[in-house]
Amino acid sequence: MRPYHQIPIIECGEPLIKIPLELFALESPHPYEKLGASYGEYSPYFLRCSVIESLIKAQNYLQLLRPHWSIQIFDAYRPVAVQQFMVDYSFAEALQERGLIEADLSLQQREEVWEAVYEIWAVPSLDMNTPPPHSTGAAVDVTLVDDDGVVVDMGSPIDEMSVRSHPDYYASSNQQYHAHRQLLHDVMLKAGFQRNPREWWHFSFGDQMWAWLCNQSNPDHFTSARYGRFDRNM
Repeated sequence: MRPYHQIPIIECGEPLIKIPLELFALESPHPYEKLGASYGEYSPYFLRCSVIESLIKAQNYLQLLRPHWSIQIFDAYRPVAVQQFMVDYSFAEALQERGLIEADLSLQQREEVWEAVYEIWAVPSLDMNTPPPHSTGAAVDVTLVDDDGVVVDMGSPIDEMSVRSHPDYYASSNQQYHAHRQLLHDVMLKAGFQRNPREWWHFSFGDQMWAWLCNQSNPDHFTSARYGRFDRNM
């Protein structure tokens, strides 16, 4: 369990709706669908209503600071089945990068590889008390696109399984990368989001991670999660 899983969920029942994609930049085709992930009746571009409202606010804040820049949506809603698909894919990718064969792994090697995978990926839990953040429809992976339509260089790609993914990795070594990450953080924070401490691209609004981070910064005012794993029968 992650520390944020201790946060109680008081589900508000908000619907999962399509993001108005004309307001944002996109990567096409979607990176996980390109790998073979199936999102079922929804798509990667769905979020809860209030989360979309906050994302639009973040876009507006960005354009006050950088006219004609856009937030690029990499991934939003992610069913647990897609989370499992990407965890398995990332495990295989980590083996390949290390030149390892799964059948030949020692127990220690297996544990080390899984540790690297779960540094980035949430466990694809089906427990309603410990949902992966993206399965709630309240988490979104984003980056920035400049006024020429070029993705802004953040110093590492989304989903990289290394310490370069940590938001402040470049704070003392590359001011340009750090400034880009900080700009993204600032506009998302101003709109009410919280950033995953391990991933410069992952932001949430209303899920357990968001509530846990709110409580870390304001311990005198306890916040619960308002979104649990999305259930299509809501």
